[in-house]
Amino acid sequence: MSDMDVNGLARADEVWWEPPLAGTEIEHLVGALDRLRATFRWKADGLDEDGLRTRLPSSALTLGGLLKHLALIEDHAHTVRLHGEPLGAPWEEGAWKDDPEWEFTSAAKDPAHTLYALYDGAVERSRHRLRVALEEGPLEQLVHSSDDEGRHASLRRLVVDLIEEYGRHTGHADLIREAVDGRVGEDPPAGWRPASVAHR
Repeated sequence: MSDMDVNGLARADEVWWEPPLAGTEIEHLVGALDRLRATFRWKADGLDEDGLRTRLPSSALTLGGLLKHLALIEDHAHTVRLHGEPLGAPWEEGAWKDDPEWEFTSAAKDPAHTLYALYDGAVERSRHRLRVALEEGPLEQLVHSSDDEGRHASLRRLVVDLIEEYGRHTGHADLIREAVDGRVGEDPPAGWRPASVAHR
């Protein structure tokens, strides 16, 4: 049965982010990453600029800053780390020269729709690039990224690093979102879609 209704919308009972119960290693790793992506996106979803700029007293982190940071991490992982290609658009060349935290600090000036589009676009590009890489070889294949001794990381390590990054920041987003409007929960509700794509 399709996970969509006749209008192309998520069914009310769909849980599209749930990893398989007994899949392959690739299915479990990508499934775990996509579940974290969905949970993070739900925690950040549907807010205006004030909501995306809300911060806790003990931290400078905001949901807007996390959206932009994770968009950067997605693009960096699947261009620079995967293939050694330059980061490119939509990122500003030299943006970090004077501010190493540029993606966090500049997010405070971005409209909400820009931050959501930036993040959603980066995830879409990442999914495509990872799919192509997996069509070309297994998780054991080496990527461009290497350590100081020239030892290259595997594609598996790249995916696991992304899972680790999302694990940390989804926890941050959980606390910030509760402070914004009280939203809590481990997973999005069944049938959830990001507000920016719910009409598709």
